[in-house]
Amino acid sequence: MSLLAARNVTVEFITRGGVVARALDGVDLDVREGEVLALVGESGSGKTTLARTLMGLEEPDSGQVLRDGRPLDYSRKSLREFRREAQLVLQDATGSLNPRQTVYESVAEGVRLHKLLHQPGEQRTEIEIVSQAMADAGLRPPEGLFLRYPHELSGGQRQRVLIAGALALRPKLLIADEPVSSLDASIRGEILALLLKLRDEFGLSLLVVTHDLGLAWNIADRIAVMYLGRVVETGTTEEVLLSPRHPYTHALLSVVPEMDRIEPVVLHGEIPDPTRIPGGCRFHPRCPKLADGSAASAGVAAECQGTPLAVLGPEPVHQTACHLDAALHTTGG
Repeated sequence: MSLLAARNVTVEFITRGGVVARALDGVDLDVREGEVLALVGESGSGKTTLARTLMGLEEPDSGQVLRDGRPLDYSRKSLREFRREAQLVLQDATGSLNPRQTVYESVAEGVRLHKLLHQPGEQRTEIEIVSQAMADAGLRPPEGLFLRYPHELSGGQRQRVLIAGALALRPKLLIADEPVSSLDASIRGEILALLLKLRDEFGLSLLVVTHDLGLAWNIADRIAVMYLGRVVETGTTEEVLLSPRHPYTHALLSVVPEMDRIEPVVLHGEIPDPTRIPGGCRFHPRCPKLADGSAASAGVAAECQGTPLAVLGPEPVHQTACHLDAALHTTGG
């Protein structure tokens, strides 16, 4: 069952010069109960904007965000209720934690904001809720860290404090935006193991936003690859990473150290400006398959440069937005 979903979501921003930048350009995506979904792509692909939109922090210019199958209500009361169920864990723990608040105050902040102690059936005290959340996040013994300040903690401990603050509300979904990118390699593994443990013990759904396909390999059940505001490939982790079908996914995967069986692919240039999205396939100005003649050999070079691709649907199958891939699968190549 879908816990949270995007349906043909478009989000636009107006630049200082009055030009429209389309950060999301028709996105269909489902986050299902009890799964780990990795949202991957380069910086500027729209990953964080999509995460913020799913959280209700950005309202779509068109399309809908669905919560349990119903359109998200953007009233203050409804959003507050929704954010008890869906919590956002940010990348920069140092910047996210108030340097003047103790660990206890940081974890208790959400408990107080959402008046958790006044909820029907809640019999625990605030200190019990905070202690349990910290223990669940791997901060043990919690009492020994209550009076510490963020600058007194390691990077991994600060990230665990953010996770504890989210867990205190007993959410159904955690959206983690680059949760380990600023951590040492040894600590990265611990945090990823913690996220999987929380999924298994509490039935949490996880949406992990990352540029790192290696991380996705270690944690995700499904992967959605984003490029310039759209999902361009989606499927199970095994399908996407063992048999990538979109040239962009192949290029991202080729630089993952664990995937040394794939010859490195160098993408030239940066993601285009979202105020000037290329016609046809939006990846075509950087596409290695167009550059090396593969698209021409398959008879789709003109389509790559001039024919727009349909938005990928939310169906749980391996699918891509790529003229060459469609041609190869049609001909059995």
